[in-house]
Amino acid sequence: MTTVAQLLDQKGHNVERIAPDATVYEAIRRMADLDIGALVVIDKGKVIGLITERDYSRNVFLKGKASPTTPVRDAMADDVLSVGRDETTQECMAIMTGKRTRHLLVMEDDDLLGILSIGDLVRSIVAEQQLTIEQLEQYIHRG
Repeated sequence: MTTVAQLLDQKGHNVERIAPDATVYEAIRRMADLDIGALVVIDKGKVIGLITERDYSRNVFLKGKASPTTPVRDAMADDVLSVGRDETTQECMAIMTGKRTRHLLVMEDDDLLGILSIGDLVRSIVAEQQLTIEQLEQYIHRG
C-alpha cells in the first residue's frame, strides 16, 4: 500500500497558497490559471483554512455576494481535514468518502507538507491495482 509520504514524493510537495484578505475573485482566478480546485489559506505562516471552487459556489455565488469584494476569509472552510505522512492512500480515500471532501492537507505538527486531491488518490489506487493485476497475471502464466 502506498503511503501519503510516498504519494507526495511522486506528485510533489508544492502547495498553492493565498492570504485570507485576498478577494475570492483573486482566488478563483488563480485556481483557474493553475487548473486546480483549492488553495490553502495561510495567515502569518499558519494554515487557517482552505478555499475551493465548491466554497465559492456555496458561500459567495449562491448568497449573491460579489467575488471582487468578498475576502477569502468570508468564503473559506476553516475546518480543514488533514492527515499525516504515514496514512495510506486507502485510509485517505475512506476519510474523503466519509467526510465528503475532495482535499486533504498533509500536516506534521503545524507544518504543511502537501495537499492531496481526490484525483491524486484515485490515480494512485488505480496504479496499485494495475500492478496487482499484472503480478497475478504473471503468476497465473508461470503455473
